[in-house]
Amino acid sequence: MVFSSTVFLFLFLPITVLLYYCPLVKSRKLKNIILLIVSLLFYAWGEPLFVFLMLFSIVINYFLGIKVSKENKNRKKYLILAYVYNLFMLFIFKYLTFFISNINTLFNTKINLSIALPIGISFFTFQMLSYVIDVYRNPKIVQKNIFNVALYISLFPQLIAGPIVRYETVADQIENRKESMSLFSSGMYRFVYGLGKKVLISNYVGMIADNIFYNISYGPISVVTAWLGAIAYTLQIYFDFSGYSDMAIGLGKMFGFKFEENFNYPYIAKSITDFWRRWHISLSTWFRDYVYIPLGGNRCSKGRQTFNMFVVWLFTGMWHGANWTFIVWGLFYFVLLFLEKRFKFDKKLGAFSHAYTLFFVIIGWVIFRADNLGMAGKYLGSMFGINTIFIDRMATDYISFIGYIIPISIILSTPIVKYLWNKINVNLNVKSILKVCTTLIIFVFSILACVSSTYNPFIYFNF
Repeated sequence: MVFSSTVFLFLFLPITVLLYYCPLVKSRKLKNIILLIVSLLFYAWGEPLFVFLMLFSIVINYFLGIKVSKENKNRKKYLILAYVYNLFMLFIFKYLTFFISNINTLFNTKINLSIALPIGISFFTFQMLSYVIDVYRNPKIVQKNIFNVALYISLFPQLIAGPIVRYETVADQIENRKESMSLFSSGMYRFVYGLGKKVLISNYVGMIADNIFYNISYGPISVVTAWLGAIAYTLQIYFDFSGYSDMAIGLGKMFGFKFEENFNYPYIAKSITDFWRRWHISLSTWFRDYVYIPLGGNRCSKGRQTFNMFVVWLFTGMWHGANWTFIVWGLFYFVLLFLEKRFKFDKKLGAFSHAYTLFFVIIGWVIFRADNLGMAGKYLGSMFGINTIFIDRMATDYISFIGYIIPISIILSTPIVKYLWNKINVNLNVKSILKVCTTLIIFVFSILACVSSTYNPFIYFNF
C-alpha cells in the first residue's frame, strides 16, 4: 500500500484516524496498540507473508536488546550476534540472488535461485540494528515492553521507505507523546505537500526519465535527449523520496510523533560533502554514527580515514540494491569525497562550486538509474556526444509538449518559493487563508492525479 493510493487516502488513513482519536480510546497503551495493529495491516497489505518475517526479527531484536542492556561480560557477544543476525537476514533476502548470479557468471555454473525482496527490508533492518546498538550504548533506554519495540519498528508512516528513525529519537515519544490540534494540522499540511511532490511532479518527470532510459536500450539517443532524461530522473528521485519523507513526517505528526528531517534542499549544495549533508540525512547520519565513527572516523591516520570512507561508501552503495550499478555509484561518491577532503578543490571553484556539484550528482544518478553498467556507460556516452547527434526528434517533442515541467520542478527543488512566502507582508489571517487555499488546490489536483493515473511507483520501496 502506498501513501498516494486511493485505498490509503480514502480507506486506511480515515479509518486509522477515527480509531486513534475515538473518544473511547483514552489510554496511551490502547492508542499504541491501535497503531501497532494498523501498521502490521499496512505492511501485510503488500507483504502478507513477509510480515511474519518482520515480526520474527522484532522478537529476536527485542530479546537481544534485553541481553545487551545487562551489565555483564556477555553483552558485547549479544551485540555481535545482533550485527550477525540482522546483516545475515539482509544478505539472504537482498543479496544472495545477486551473489549467486555473479558466481554463475564467473564459473559458468547454472545455480538457479530467486528470492523475493521484502519491501522496505533495508529500512526496518537498520532500525532494528540501531535499537540494539543504542541500548548497548545506553542500557537505561532499553524497552521492556515488546509491543513498544514492535511499534517502533513497524510504525506505518516510516516503515517502508523511511526516514530511518533512530530509537533514541522516539523512545520517549512512544509512551509520552502529546497529540494536539496544531500538531495534527501541521501534519496534514506536510502530508499534502509531500503528496503533491509525488503525484504532481515526480510522476510526470518520471515518465520522461523512464521513456528516455528505456530507449537507450534500443539504440543511440541524442546529447540533448540524454541530458533531458538525466535531469528528469534527478528531479524524479528527489521529489519521489523527499515527497515520501514529507508524507511520513506529516503522518507522524498527526499521531503525535516528531521525526527528524530527511532532506534540506540538496540540489542547492555547493560541494559533494554539502550534498550528503542535505540528501537522505537519516541514512547519512546512520552510517556516520554506526559505521564511520566506530571504525575510527577522523581520529586516526589519513590512510585509515580513507579506508573508513571507502567502507562507508561501499556499504552505502550496497544498501541501495544488489546491483553493480549501486556499488559503482557508492564508490563514485567515495572518490569525489576523498578528493574534496584531500585537495579542498571544491572551495577553490568559487561561483562554479554549485555547477560542479550538480554536474557530478547528475552523472551519479545516471549510474544509479541504469539497469546495468553497460547501459550506464552507453547512456553517459550519449550525454557527451559519443557516436550520436546533438539533438533528435525525441528531444524536440519533449521540449515542445511537456518541457515546462522541468523548469517548474527545478524551481520547486530550491527554497525560492519558501523565501518568497516568508517575504509576503500581509495580515496573518490573510496569509493563513492563502495557505489553506493553496493546500486545498494541491490536494484536489493530487487526488485527481491519483485517481486518473496508473503510473505511481515509489523508487525507494525497492530498498
